[in-house]
Amino acid sequence: MEQAFVALKERLAQVEDLRAAADVLEWDQETYMPPGAGAARAAQIATVRRLAHERFTDEAVGALLEKLAPAVEDRDPLSFEASLVRVARRDYEQATKLSVDLVGALAEAVSLAKEAWKEAKETNAFPVFAPHLQRLVELNVEKAEALGYADRRYDALLDQYEPGLKTAEVERVFQDLAKKLVPIVHAVAAHEPPDDSFLHQPFSEEKQWAFGVSVIQDFGYDFERGRQDRSLHPFSTAFAISDVRITTRIKAEFLNTALFGTLHEAGHALYEQGIDPELERTPLADGTSLAMHESQSRLWEILVGRSRPFWQHYYPRLQATFPTQLSGVSLEAFYRAVNKVQPSLIRVEADGLTYNLHIMLRFDIEQALIEGRVGVNDLPDLWNETMHEYLGLRPATDTEGVLQDIHWSLGAFGYFPTYALGNLISAQLFEKIRADLPDLDQEISRGRFAPLLHWLRTHVHQYGRKLTATEILERTTGEGLTAEPWLAFVREKYGVSMSN
Repeated sequence: MEQAFVALKERLAQVEDLRAAADVLEWDQETYMPPGAGAARAAQIATVRRLAHERFTDEAVGALLEKLAPAVEDRDPLSFEASLVRVARRDYEQATKLSVDLVGALAEAVSLAKEAWKEAKETNAFPVFAPHLQRLVELNVEKAEALGYADRRYDALLDQYEPGLKTAEVERVFQDLAKKLVPIVHAVAAHEPPDDSFLHQPFSEEKQWAFGVSVIQDFGYDFERGRQDRSLHPFSTAFAISDVRITTRIKAEFLNTALFGTLHEAGHALYEQGIDPELERTPLADGTSLAMHESQSRLWEILVGRSRPFWQHYYPRLQATFPTQLSGVSLEAFYRAVNKVQPSLIRVEADGLTYNLHIMLRFDIEQALIEGRVGVNDLPDLWNETMHEYLGLRPATDTEGVLQDIHWSLGAFGYFPTYALGNLISAQLFEKIRADLPDLDQEISRGRFAPLLHWLRTHVHQYGRKLTATEILERTTGEGLTAEPWLAFVREKYGVSMSN
């Protein structure tokens, strides 16, 4: 067994190296690549993705997995050997359903689509992006059919990001959540909204950048194993546990964008940096699901970064950074402003209460796309109508409407539901964290995050993909996914705190 396991590890390490190389090419495309290099970069990425797929789906890998599966049955399920064989076997079974040509076509289409999306968003020109989106929808339909599904075509795509979760279950959770969320939104809307005009004025971009960096360093983000750059749409990416990078977006006349975007992406990066180094260069060295990943970013951005204890420590520093803009603004006024509930057009700038409605909108639309109930050219009008139905707003441009998110240009259909699910998981985990760390608020109010990060590293981060999201929830909280802790959180924060 030992010899076979070593052989499997070496093969998987080569696959992970190729995937990381493609990730580096994609990171550069979003940050430093010259605009004229799009077509060449698309070909490069497609080649590397094809090579990784070919290497992983080689029959030799399948033979090793078949040989090792019975040999690890008696091992501790959390052991490195048992976990690697289990996870790699699942990945292999799925990957072998996809042809090399399909994988290469998707990689190339995504690379071209990202460049088209950038141009379309910057120029408010949906027709520039439309043919690329059409191609990606067709390829994702082909992918779903190749992977197979029992009930809904969308199930096959959702499973790529949230293993085992079904579309019907997401619909059930979202319908129940909406039923309980809407009255809370209405209750908050009945109160006079706080003044947040002071957030909308000129703020030095360099000072915004420096302040954000200082906070995430306090969180524990290790710049010796990471870096931050700018991109049109903020994201995080990991090439290795020792190389986890984030990007942010800065608006010169709105403080929230870079401030909370930086905290959000740092939450993702802290997860990746906290994975057990033993799992490096294996399929285990990744977040266990997109919902669990999103729970980490929302935890640091919302539950920590928009809390009173957090700003008790950081607001004097922020005032000193921007004395002209904030000198006459009290801590309470600032706290209320950054937690203002007001339906907005832009998802990444949405308040903590209405954010889930943005996700439900996208979930509905992309299901319809994948199931063939709507066409790509219908999207701008459909988006605007659905936005009005969910949030009472109607975008004036496609840039602030259907073109605002990068995800469809990434071919990432099935991704959006994980954002709302991550919200729910973050509250479940935080409820348990508070029980285990009764002095948490005091620590945060002193700018001390080591106890919180240690808890997350111990209970979530270190495992990578050894445990599923459901297993992590059940081990830490004693129950599966539920919206109740999140609903309790928003009722207290907005129904009581924010109405005083």
